[in-house]
Amino acid sequence: MLLIRTRRRKAAPLAAAAVLAGLAAPSLTASPATATTTTNSDYDATYYKDAVGKTGTSLKSSLHTIISDQTKLSYSAVWDALKATDEDPDDSGNVILLYSGVSRSKSLNGGDTGDWNREHVWAKSHGDFGTSTGPGTDIHHLRPSDVRVNSVRGNKDFDNGGSAVSEGGGSLTDSDSFEPRDAVKGDVARMIFYMAVRYEGGDGFADLEVNGQVDNGSNPYIGKLSVLKAWNDEDPPDAFEEHRNQVIYDDYQHNRNPFVDHPEWVESIW
Repeated sequence: MLLIRTRRRKAAPLAAAAVLAGLAAPSLTASPATATTTTNSDYDATYYKDAVGKTGTSLKSSLHTIISDQTKLSYSAVWDALKATDEDPDDSGNVILLYSGVSRSKSLNGGDTGDWNREHVWAKSHGDFGTSTGPGTDIHHLRPSDVRVNSVRGNKDFDNGGSAVSEGGGSLTDSDSFEPRDAVKGDVARMIFYMAVRYEGGDGFADLEVNGQVDNGSNPYIGKLSVLKAWNDEDPPDAFEEHRNQVIYDDYQHNRNPFVDHPEWVESIW
């Protein structure tokens, strides 16, 4: 059993107790998470001490330095990591699929219809990093996804609108964008913002940036900034997302997604 640290939200003691009891489950519906705001972090005096109090480009630079200190995984190791980070709290033999919200057996990982695969939320063609160790294997933005739904998303940018994705849990898509179900819109946004801070053009990889458009192709950009910022506000971090961040920190990469701990830093930087 992986350790779940004490929840950080002082305003939600009942939710914290549920996490500690191992009873909190991610919402599998298309409704937004309860609106709460993270106002402090267990890690402000330690992990984030060089970033606390800063704003704008100074904050982004400090966070980049902090989160770049990480253990890197191979692409094959990502399979087992996702089986831990995205484990269904109600069924330890399953993982929760990001876009559809379906609970599926951990053993059904692969590339066939009915399987789940490793979805790059920051599409790997946006910056052309593929599955190289680094951005291509960073589990802060790699999530289990139904093979067919993952194919529908492809490398599209994120925006509102479109037609319903079959068995997509409420996700929508059109020719140049994808809208995930409401319950994970903030999760998607915070993963994108993490990538834009973590990968700044060093390590031999492109400088990834969030911009205000869609249809970015192979450029190292993903949009739509205004929509992602709204999703971050509308769908605050929930117990599943916070637990996932903790497991990555404790057991795998040993770095954190700062926007899960401090979602208000999105507005401070962008």
